[in-house]
Amino acid sequence: MAAAGATISRRAALRQALSAAGGVLLTSACGRGARGVQTAPQSRAFAKVRVAPNRVIRTVTGLRPFRPSGFVVRAERADDRTIVHNYGHGGGGITLSWGSSTLAADLATAVGSRRVAVIGCGVMGLTTARLLQDRGFDATIYAKELPPDTTSNVAGGQWSPYTVFDDESATPAFRQQLERAARLSHRYFQNLVGDTYGVRWIENYILRDNPPAQQQANPIRDLFFAAEVLPRDQHPFAASYVSRFTTMFIEPPVFLPAITRDFLLRGGRIHVREFHEQRDLFQLEEKVVVNCAGLGARALFGDAALTPIKGQLAILLPQPEVDYIMIKGDYYMFPRHDGIVLGGTHDRDEWRLDVDPAVTARILENHRAIFEQMR
Repeated sequence: MAAAGATISRRAALRQALSAAGGVLLTSACGRGARGVQTAPQSRAFAKVRVAPNRVIRTVTGLRPFRPSGFVVRAERADDRTIVHNYGHGGGGITLSWGSSTLAADLATAVGSRRVAVIGCGVMGLTTARLLQDRGFDATIYAKELPPDTTSNVAGGQWSPYTVFDDESATPAFRQQLERAARLSHRYFQNLVGDTYGVRWIENYILRDNPPAQQQANPIRDLFFAAEVLPRDQHPFAASYVSRFTTMFIEPPVFLPAITRDFLLRGGRIHVREFHEQRDLFQLEEKVVVNCAGLGARALFGDAALTPIKGQLAILLPQPEVDYIMIKGDYYMFPRHDGIVLGGTHDRDEWRLDVDPAVTARILENHRAIFEQMR
C-alpha cells in the first residue's frame, strides 16, 4: 500500500476537486439547526444499511488515472497521424466523460478525416466514440480490456468531479477546461436519466463532526441542486454537521453496456488489441487516433506525471430501500442495483490491484458504526 501520507481523504478530495471548479455547499448547520434556515421536521424515511461481513458479495480494487495538473485534452502530430489525447481524469472519469469527450471530439473534427481510431474501451473511449459517430465519423475502438473488465466498471458512479487534480498544480486554463467539461457532461447525462442508461437523481448527505473550513467560490455550484444545511431534526445521522444536495448517480454496470450497445448498433467496431508503445499506433489504417488509454497512456506516450490512486470497495447485498448517498470523511456509501457500494481508500502511487483484507475490515467497521448510530 502507499505510505500513510499519500492517502487522500474523500471529503478533502471532494473539496479539492471542486474548490476552484467544485465544492458543493458543505458548510453544514450544527445539530441545533442553522441560523435563518426554516425547515420542517424530518419527513422522509431513511433505511439503514445493514453492514456485516456475511453480507459482502465481493471486494474489488481499481486504479484511478491521476495527474496532479489535471486531465489532458489536446491534439498533436506524430508521424503521419494526428493524436488527440483524452486521459488522466482521476476519480472524475464518469462524471466528466461526455464533456471531456466533447472537447476531444472537437479536436478530432478539426482534422478533417472521417475515420478515427479510439484507444481504450472505458468510459472515455466509449463516450468519445459515440460522440464522433453522431458527427458522422466511422469510429473503431481498439482496447486491451473490454467492459466489465475496465477501470470504469469499478467506479462508484456519483456525479461529482472528484480527485481530478492537485490544487497547487492546476493552471487557470485547466480550471476553465474542467468547468466546461463538467457543464457539458452534466447536461448530456440529464438526457440519459432513466433505467435504460442507469442514471438517476439522488440525495447526498455529507456528515461532519467539526465545522467546515471556509471554501473558495465554486463555479459549478449551480450543478448541485437543492443544496442546504440541515438542523438535527432533518436527518437521522449521529453527526454535528450535515449537508444535503441532489446530484445524478450513474450505475456503471448499466451505463457502460448501454453505451457499448449504442456504439455497435451505429456500425462501430471493437477490436481487442494491445499497444506497447506509440509507434505501434502507426500500424493502424486510421490517420486520426484518440488516446483514451487511461493509465496506459503513461507507457504508451511517456507521461511520467500520470500516476495511479488505488481504491478498494466492499460491495454488500442489494438493499432497494436505501435511496441516498452518504459521505463521511474517507468513507462513502453508494446504493446501486447490483449492491451497496462501500468505499474508503485513496492510495496514491499504488499499482497493485490485490485486495487487502485488513482494508476491507476497516471499511466495514467504519460504515457499521455510522449506520448503527442512525436514529
